[in-house]
Amino acid sequence: MDLQLTPENLQVRDLARDFAQTKIKPNVMKFDESQEFPLEIMRKVGELGFMGVTFPEKYGGAGLSYVDYCLIIEEISRVDPSIGLSVAAHNALCTGHIYNFAGEALKANYLPDLASGRKIGAWGLTESASGSDSGAMRTVAVLDGDAYVVNGSKQFTTHGSVGETIVVMAMTDPSKKKKGISAFVFDRGVPGFSVGHKENKLGMRASDTSTMIFQDMRIPKENRIGEEGEGFKQALQILDAGRIGIAALAVGVAQGALDASVKYSKERMQFKKPLAEFQAIQWKISEMATKIEAARLLTYKAAYLKDQGKDIKLAAATAKYFASEIAVKCAEEAVQIHGGYGFVKDFPVEKLYRDVKLLTIGEGTSEIQKMVISRSIIALNKG
Repeated sequence: MDLQLTPENLQVRDLARDFAQTKIKPNVMKFDESQEFPLEIMRKVGELGFMGVTFPEKYGGAGLSYVDYCLIIEEISRVDPSIGLSVAAHNALCTGHIYNFAGEALKANYLPDLASGRKIGAWGLTESASGSDSGAMRTVAVLDGDAYVVNGSKQFTTHGSVGETIVVMAMTDPSKKKKGISAFVFDRGVPGFSVGHKENKLGMRASDTSTMIFQDMRIPKENRIGEEGEGFKQALQILDAGRIGIAALAVGVAQGALDASVKYSKERMQFKKPLAEFQAIQWKISEMATKIEAARLLTYKAAYLKDQGKDIKLAAATAKYFASEIAVKCAEEAVQIHGGYGFVKDFPVEKLYRDVKLLTIGEGTSEIQKMVISRSIIALNKG
């Protein structure tokens, strides 16, 4: 097994790192405090090919690997997790759903603008009464002639108020519960679509999170993705792949916390010597570095399996669970190393500490990941 990144991987990583450091870093706190969605930055991300990382060039994508995708997400999130989250959600959820499950006509219509970053994508699954329990979904789509009439709402939607192309899941046959969910794609501006409450969040504040509302919204029948009743099965596969991106995001946050901690511990003097010379600090740094490397390897393994077309359910859940939990611990340790300075906005670890908790919740909570992992392990050992 070759664990070395290829020269092409390194080139992609360095491009993402340079962009994050020069274009994103100077504006991190501005975007955080204003909760402004950085549309101009996202357009530039698109120009680099990072809004369609793994999609074929014929659809406007960069045609890169999932390992490359993880490197990009990690480097951006190392500087600003909220922008990393937006890039990950755009690639893996909305764009990924269309690419993996839509017919050629829908792909040709929607993917070029999404993969190039000319349009921002949103993906609506979660509702106020259905988080982990998607079978409790209340949004319905009723076939009326040549269109579906959609009524309901979606909550906690990344890019809910800025998304220009939207994939939404709705019940087409409530009697079948999860097997009665179907997926649809449409462009914003359709009559009956509106944006509700924009969330005022603890962290990830530059990544838009809003409620979407559907009131007698008509979606043409041909805009259904796949067959009726396939939406939930599609969503599960999309979430499996999306978890690899969240794992990479978590690795980036953890690495950013470690970077800041090493820098601070070498500069901060206590008792006439730098903090880095104290064993207690050294042990914290060594534990952080070891756990980050383990999380990174789990993430790269999942990405490698994805590139090989292998089953990723267990690998993605394991990477997402471990990396997100480790990132929380690393961010907490970084604040502790910084002491009082870790609690103020002049140092980056304060923001990382606020941003990181979402990673144990979004795209499947840690509890859901443990459920997926345990069921997969038990199924593999029927013995």
